Amino acid sequence: MSDLKTLQQLAEKRRSIYALNDQLPVSNEEVVQVVEHAILHTPSSFNSQSTRIIVLFGDDHNKLWDMTEETLRVIVGNEEAFKSTKEKIAGFRNGAGTVLFFEDQAVVRGMQEAAPLYAENFPIWSTQTNAMHQYVIWTALASIEVGANLQHYNPVIDERVANAWNVDENWELKAQMVFGGIEQPAGDKSFKPVEERLKVFGA
Repeated sequence: MSDLKTLQQLAEKRRSIYALNDQLPVSNEEVVQVVEHAILHTPSSFNSQSTRIIVLFGDDHNKLWDMTEETLRVIVGNEEAFKSTKEKIAGFRNGAGTVLFFEDQAVVRGMQEAAPLYAENFPIWSTQTNAMHQYVIWTALASIEVGANLQHYNPVIDERVANAWNVDENWELKAQMVFGGIEQPAGDKSFKPVEERLKVFGA
């Protein structure tokens, strides 16, 4: 099988898996190796290498979703209205771990100073860099039968996350990727017509 075919099959395999459990089909070390490889080999604008990552397993993973639930409970207020959010958070807690994605704003500011002509674009490019890391890790996890879904509870949990794991003050939280054993696969996926999403000229 060609490398292209393999890559395309993995792209199709990467799905949002919400029914997770804490029984990983691989070791924690293998998950960390996936993240390490992505950090080293995922591209970044101007080779800024601005993405920062924290991986949480076990009690630390549970701690993240406990504090997220506590924070959102205060924001929502009404217990009845909070019921669906509580159930969603419980689903995340059922997983085996969470990857926290950050962007180092000190690096972004340094790039702005080094290339002032593009200063306003560096925060945008930084976010794109982070998204590429998310996609690479997500797809790599799918390749080893680890399910995952991507969440964005930042910025409401940023301060508590920073305090809990002594996060550098320059690291800005961008996303949280929950991962674990696949309790139930994703359902069928619908697609908008490619013709509505792609234009080709000069072919």
